[in-house]
Amino acid sequence: MAEVAGKLREVFVEALDLDGEVDVENLKYRDIEAWDSVGHMALVAAIEDEFDVEFDTDQVIDMSSFKVAVDMVTDLQNK
Repeated sequence: MAEVAGKLREVFVEALDLDGEVDVENLKYRDIEAWDSVGHMALVAAIEDEFDVEFDTDQVIDMSSFKVAVDMVTDLQNK
């Protein structure tokens, strides 16, 4: 899971154009301006590309934090 979290952290930083001041590990949807509905869809697409996974609609809606995203990607990779 640590490897997933590390890669996912990089995806969050790039997809949401974050600077070093944002605490990615504790980031939640709409905590920052960049993670709005448009940013969310860009983030989902970037995660799917990076990890070669596909989220269903419920997972896209439920992705409410970095921690939830780590769990989702880990679960999808273990299937």
